[in-house]
Amino acid sequence: MEQARTFFVTGGAGFIGSCFVRLVLAEMPAARVVNFDALTYAGNLDNLEGVEEARHRFVRGDVCDPEAVLSSLDGGTDFLVNFAAESHVDRSIHSAAEFVRTNVLGTQVLLDAARAREVGRFVQVSTDEVMGSLPERDDAFFDEESPFAPNSPYAASKAAAEHLARAAHHTHQMDVVTTRCGNNYGPRQFPEKFLPLLLANARGDEPVPVYGDGRNVRDWIYVEDHCRAVLAAALKGKAGEAYNVGARNARQNIEVAESVLDLLGKPRGLLKFVKDRPGHDRRYAIDPAKAERELGWRPRESWESGLRKTIRWYEENGEWVERARSGAYRDYYRKQYGE
Repeated sequence: MEQARTFFVTGGAGFIGSCFVRLVLAEMPAARVVNFDALTYAGNLDNLEGVEEARHRFVRGDVCDPEAVLSSLDGGTDFLVNFAAESHVDRSIHSAAEFVRTNVLGTQVLLDAARAREVGRFVQVSTDEVMGSLPERDDAFFDEESPFAPNSPYAASKAAAEHLARAAHHTHQMDVVTTRCGNNYGPRQFPEKFLPLLLANARGDEPVPVYGDGRNVRDWIYVEDHCRAVLAAALKGKAGEAYNVGARNARQNIEVAESVLDLLGKPRGLLKFVKDRPGHDRRYAIDPAKAERELGWRPRESWESGLRKTIRWYEENGEWVERARSGAYRDYYRKQYGE
């Protein structure tokens, strides 16, 4: 009989966090999930529609509020998985304060609470952006020994969070595991991000914005493959270790845009090059060999299969897209929780 496990998932109403919640409940029939999310602009309870309520408890709360976290975090929790983050680079360039608050202070509050409640394992979900930008050559990859060199306020805040998680392991002997991943894509991604914005604009025959010359390289992974890696790290990872998660799928932004337009049957003339982002990192690419070797994890989706699934989901869920783009999904929160 499968052992009953309790997961405390922060940011579990967001794009990646909600996928993780669904995965745990589907793959682990005895598992229970406490889903803790502040429901800021990207947190969306629509993402949790149809989730089994008997094993899933949602709590609206702020990771920077120690009392709220402690009151929601039960003793005997097996895993605290921290997806909660401000994550949009452009927003961090305009205003970094929220990123420092949520990503740095919030992580420390969670670490303190996990130690107080004697949580079995703390999983810090991080990003390849903490390692900066790679040289523009095909044989350069990030691995777990790559030095930190964050180049945006967002990346710097996530690097700081990793340092705090590492310090908790070394100072307090907490069981901490970190995962670092590249660009996710898939169902339920907030429309401001590159790929869902591209999809929405292309389907409406609107211009598709691409930064600079479009040659910036990102490493793309289907969201459920990323979540399977996080779950594998939680269950099998070694305390104190970091695992880079990637699908060996580094692509230029222009390639991504062209792939979507081609699959939608739209003309490439919709591409519109716009002024580049300040300090825009040129190239990310991940070597996932350690995760593959030590966690027994492999991505299940190719770029092509994952992209087809993503496009199909958006085509079949127009109401979700409209509610997300218009902000209508927030009306319920105002009624239920107030501002």
